[in-house]
Amino acid sequence: MPHPVVSRFSRPLRLVLAVLLATLLWGCAAKAPIPRATGREPATLRPYTVKGVTYVPLHSAKGYREEGVASWYGPGFHGRLTSCGEIYDQYQLTCAHKLLPMHTMVRVTNLENGRSQVLRVNDRGPFVAGRIVDLSLAGAKALGVHGKGTARVRVEVEGDVPGVTPNGELPGPFYVQVGAFTRRENAEKLFARMLAAGYAGSRIHYKEIDGTRFFRVHAGTFPTVNAAEVARLRLSTVFEGAFVLAQ
Repeated sequence: MPHPVVSRFSRPLRLVLAVLLATLLWGCAAKAPIPRATGREPATLRPYTVKGVTYVPLHSAKGYREEGVASWYGPGFHGRLTSCGEIYDQYQLTCAHKLLPMHTMVRVTNLENGRSQVLRVNDRGPFVAGRIVDLSLAGAKALGVHGKGTARVRVEVEGDVPGVTPNGELPGPFYVQVGAFTRRENAEKLFARMLAAGYAGSRIHYKEIDGTRFFRVHAGTFPTVNAAEVARLRLSTVFEGAFVLAQ
C-alpha cells in the first residue's frame, strides 16, 4: 500500500521522491562510524579447500625449499583480487604458492637456463597437478618461462626471513586499504576520518593503473599480517572490499 503522503502526488513525482529518499539513506550509510583501532591481534593462517583438496598454509616460511614445475598467469587475472586481497598486477614481480605465508620473499631459479629472480608471494595456486608455483607475467619473463609456458624450478625462501616472530608470523608494517579515489580531496577526507578513528599510521598512497590515477587510503600500521587481518575484519563492516597489503 503506498505511503499516505506520497500517494497524494502523481506517479512521476512519486518516483522522484523515492529516488531522493534512497539517496538520503545511502548518504547516511556512507557516514557510518569507522570502527576504532584496537591492540588485538588475530588468529593464525586458515586452511582452505580447492577442488576437494584441503591445504594448510605454513605459519613460517623459514627454511622452505622445493623443486618442481613452475607456470605463469597473467592477462585473464590482471586487475582482479589476489588471495591476500591485493589487486593482481601482472607487471609486478610476484607469484602464487599454495602453502607459503603471504608476502614471503622467495628466490625462484629456472633449473633449465640458470636464471634466478626474487618474487613476493601474494596469491594462492597453482591448483594443477605437478606444479608448485605460478609466476606473474613479469616473473615469467625474468626467468625465461614466458615463451615456453612452464619450466622446472627451485623455490627457496630468500635470506633468513628476518624478523619472523616465534609463532611464525611475518613482520610488518602492513596496511588495510579502505578506499581508492580518482580525486585527491576525497581521499584526504577519508584519511582524516581514519586518523580520528585511531589509525595513526594511515597514509594516502598514489598509484596509476592502466592510465588512471588513484589515491588509495591505507589504514595502519600493523606489525603483522594477522594484526592487519583483525583490523580488516573490523573495517570491512563499513568498507566492503577492504584488504590487507604490505608496505
